[in-house]
Amino acid sequence: MSRSAAGQLSVERRADDLRRLRAERFDVLVIGGGVTGAGAALDAASRGLKVALVEARDYAAGTSSRSSKLIHGGLRYLEQLEFHLVHEALTERGLLATRLAPHLVRPVPILVPLPAEGGVRDLAGRFFRRSYYGAGVAAYDVFAGVFGGGRGMPLHRHLSREGTRRIFPSLRPDKLAGAIRYYDGQVDDARLVVTLARTAASLGATVVTSARAVGLIRQAREVTGVRVRDLEAPAGSPDAEFEVRARTVIAATGVWSDDMSRMLNDVGLRPGFRVRASKGVHLVVPRSAITGETGLILRTPSSVLFVIPWGGHWIIGTTDTDWRLDRSHPAATAKDIDYLLEQVNTVLDRPLTTDDIEGVYAGLRPLLAGEADSTSKLSREHAVIEPMLGLLLVAGGKYTTYRVMASDVVDRAVHRLGWTRPSRTADLPLLGADGYAAMWRDRADLARRHGVPVGVVEHLLERYGTLTLDLLALVDADPLLGSPLAGAPEYLAAEVAYAARAEGALHLEDVLTRRTRISIETSHRGLESAEHAAELMGAVLGWDEATRAREVAHYRARVEAERLSQEMPDDVAADAARLGAPDVRGFAADRGVDGDSAELPSAR
Repeated sequence: MSRSAAGQLSVERRADDLRRLRAERFDVLVIGGGVTGAGAALDAASRGLKVALVEARDYAAGTSSRSSKLIHGGLRYLEQLEFHLVHEALTERGLLATRLAPHLVRPVPILVPLPAEGGVRDLAGRFFRRSYYGAGVAAYDVFAGVFGGGRGMPLHRHLSREGTRRIFPSLRPDKLAGAIRYYDGQVDDARLVVTLARTAASLGATVVTSARAVGLIRQAREVTGVRVRDLEAPAGSPDAEFEVRARTVIAATGVWSDDMSRMLNDVGLRPGFRVRASKGVHLVVPRSAITGETGLILRTPSSVLFVIPWGGHWIIGTTDTDWRLDRSHPAATAKDIDYLLEQVNTVLDRPLTTDDIEGVYAGLRPLLAGEADSTSKLSREHAVIEPMLGLLLVAGGKYTTYRVMASDVVDRAVHRLGWTRPSRTADLPLLGADGYAAMWRDRADLARRHGVPVGVVEHLLERYGTLTLDLLALVDADPLLGSPLAGAPEYLAAEVAYAARAEGALHLEDVLTRRTRISIETSHRGLESAEHAAELMGAVLGWDEATRAREVAHYRARVEAERLSQEMPDDVAADAARLGAPDVRGFAADRGVDGDSAELPSAR
């Protein structure tokens, strides 16, 4: 069986994996289907361990699908003197861009504009600012490795005022003394997580979404498994809850990590760290709203602001504020949106307004708590602890360093299990990476053989890599799948069918918000695509008319709740508005998580 076939997350595969969860004992059970959890499952499976992963909702359904879409070292962390963190992240950036996932991580140029403060008479000030920022960007390149193909990104370059305006005409000339151009990596964060999960599955891991961990199983003072609820099981089904036995449990639960303390209270144990949730809000505007060929990084009073090209769009973000409300559905407020518009408009010659906004999304960063009042000052480092025998917690860190976090926590697990194999993931290409460079080079021939435009093949290659052949095979078998999705001409109907057939998508929301990014890339937020997508998914998953209608209704309610929340003046009001939409997975326990619930949510 090919790696692609072995990693197919079909509905039949889910049923089989559920049977395995009930019947078998695993070396490692991972709770959480975000980037760290999926990375840990892959790391453990690649070492030959018997692995299972359970996720309460969908892969990357929370934090790991709501980032700035960057694989980066964190240029601003140099100012905070976290040199080891920058070097570690840049090393990981190079691995992802050159070896592990070149089809998902690619260079994106970013400008550091140099302000023209003080006018032409402030030559000394301009020289200082160019030298200061230039030294930082040069250090960034040095930490990444100045020479060699392993860095995966071009070197930085200084630009004059005129040169900067040529490549980014929308910058205000009166605010500009020049710029420095450097490169970081761009990624579709949700697609990377799905690919990690599929790669783990291709190595034999049991991976199941809509499977919520609701309690730990213990013998004396040792964790021996987890009680799981199948959220897709019919109401009242005796098979809805079951026990999964494991020699080691890894909780990669992100902003939900503190909930472990509630599950350990009865034995008087508390985890050795605390996690604070920091809300980050992003706006999506059409590419036509800003004229420029690169991204921007701008200083703000509290943090930094990115303006990043994203296909036919721009992503603008992010905020960095404390969030203490519902963690499953963080909500952006009107205040958040106004703040981002105000900050970006300080440098644009045509100010953006709310009328320009196509999409808005909010996510939560899991930061290791400290003494700092501001979340922007908290460390992005991670920690691994073992509060009880058989239970490992990993938290903190950055999306970019997921592989290091996964390796560290699995190292602890294999030490406990008496296993000796080291991590292999630094040399293990993800599904779609093998042969990608050659297939990209020959994309015109591939398009000709399958009778589709070259642009279609390029779009698929940049989302699926060499798995593009699987999608083209679907189109060959059913030419209607080669047509654009209603309301979202950038995507093919085949991508929706493939998401349900091979990528573990169980609900309409999974496809419109994560397998594709239609929910944030269209002004209608996916509403005009919902009926067509539900029809395509239903053909694969066997939905009847009532099920299709229910999926569309749930999605419409979600969009309406998010839109309403974005009109609210503060977090409390926005949170209440967002919670007005019921969860499509049929449980309402989320609101109890922050109260008296004993359930453990997964990290997304």
